[in-house]
Amino acid sequence: MTPENNTDPADNAESDNNSDEAGNMKNKIKINLKDELIRLAILLVGLLIAHLGVSMFLLTELGADPFNVMIAGISSKLPISHGITHMIISILIIIVLLFVDRSYIRIGTIACMFLGGPIIDMYNLVLAKLINGSLALWIRLVIVVIACAILAFGMTLVITSKAGTGPNDLVAVVLSDKIHKKFSIVRIIVDLIFFGIGALLGGTFGIGTLVCAFVVGLAAGLFMPFSRRIVSHFVKEPEAA
Repeated sequence: MTPENNTDPADNAESDNNSDEAGNMKNKIKINLKDELIRLAILLVGLLIAHLGVSMFLLTELGADPFNVMIAGISSKLPISHGITHMIISILIIIVLLFVDRSYIRIGTIACMFLGGPIIDMYNLVLAKLINGSLALWIRLVIVVIACAILAFGMTLVITSKAGTGPNDLVAVVLSDKIHKKFSIVRIIVDLIFFGIGALLGGTFGIGTLVCAFVVGLAAGLFMPFSRRIVSHFVKEPEAA
């Protein structure tokens, strides 16, 4: 006698549905992991581009960027080095963001903190003989403008990658998002505040500092849509639920 099959068809259907859901979940995890790796790769490319601009700027010897003018001013009032002060201020920004909106802090934020210095050092070694204080002032000013544009482009790639952003750049990013104002304008205002604080505290600056304060923000506003298109070409934004 053939044994009867007492399996409920509804149970079979539920089992199939569970299998499909598990399969879909695995696919989503694979896709998300792939997207995150692509975003991180775009961030790293952006860092390489941005810090090429930073290195070119510094080698002209026409001043530091506004954030580092502020760091130099704070450092001059404390018994600690510029580098340690930079790290402390960066950590403080991250701590504040943990309370304001921790979604801005991602793995790329940490990468920006620790990779920036070595990348700049690498470029400095390569470019020091080509760009230095012995060049005519007008040539160095042209280099500063070009360097700020390069920095702005790399920075917008980092920001639009959504893999994380360096603590100093996050100040303008978060403010722009929260008050719903153009990033370019907010960036200029933030840079001028950094510069003002640094100058009042005795931080060293030059004509390049003022050029940087205005050019980076304006250039970032121009590059931002282009950088978004680059990122969207490689990574699809998640569909709204």
